[in-house]
Amino acid sequence: MLYRFKSNAGSEVIMVGSNGDQVLRLIGKSPAPTGIVEAADMPVAIQALERAVAAEEAAVREAQEAAAAEGRKPPALAEGVSLRQRAWPLVDLMKRAHPHGEDIVWGV
Repeated sequence: MLYRFKSNAGSEVIMVGSNGDQVLRLIGKSPAPTGIVEAADMPVAIQALERAVAAEEAAVREAQEAAAAEGRKPPALAEGVSLRQRAWPLVDLMKRAHPHGEDIVWGV
């Protein structure tokens, strides 16, 4: 499944199913074929994604430091693409949509 997040405030953001599912769960939404992120909910959603990105980056740093301390090769990202890279386009769309009171929808 593909998620196509749309808003009148910016360009469409497309995510593959598993990445879209993850991002939706992080902002407190259940993965579903259709849905909406209302403008009023965007500040909390943005904060949730930013906290998740910070937590992932801290975990990666800790794993790299531990590997370096033990003389091992630092681990690579499991998926090769960080949460920051996957979530940024949607966060950017939310930051554009919120000031204008525009919702973000998908599957409609």
